[in-house]
Amino acid sequence: MNKSFTYSTKLVEVKRKWYLIDAKGKTLGRLASRVAQLLSGKGKVMYTPHLDTGDFVVVINASDIKVTGGKETKKMYFTHSGYPGGDKLINFKKLITTHPDRVIRNAVWGMLPQNRLGRVMLKKLKVYADSKHVHGAQSPEPMNI
Repeated sequence: MNKSFTYSTKLVEVKRKWYLIDAKGKTLGRLASRVAQLLSGKGKVMYTPHLDTGDFVVVINASDIKVTGGKETKKMYFTHSGYPGGDKLINFKKLITTHPDRVIRNAVWGMLPQNRLGRVMLKKLKVYADSKHVHGAQSPEPMNI
């Protein structure tokens, strides 16, 4: 008698890879959606929604990313300190010059689950403003997007 069963991935079976993505000249949304797929592991055969099956992603040249349609001046980022009147609005152009890593991190975070699992996935994202990074020992595989 042949019994069928549903296979469930275990966390110890997950093999994580490192990917290196160059953001120079890339569009923000298209880059962020591909990075979110890699972080969540949706491209893997063993993808399970309740487990972190994703890979590590290193993004370099974050300061050279582009946006389309006049978003350079119109796109606004909102932060709040937690105190009354502590809200701040900053546009894309200013944020990309001061903190280019936050632009990519915010875009990717919006595409991940908004829960504990999503926060764990976001920790595997490493963003650098220029082409230098400290993850040479992991030998990340270059990926063209």
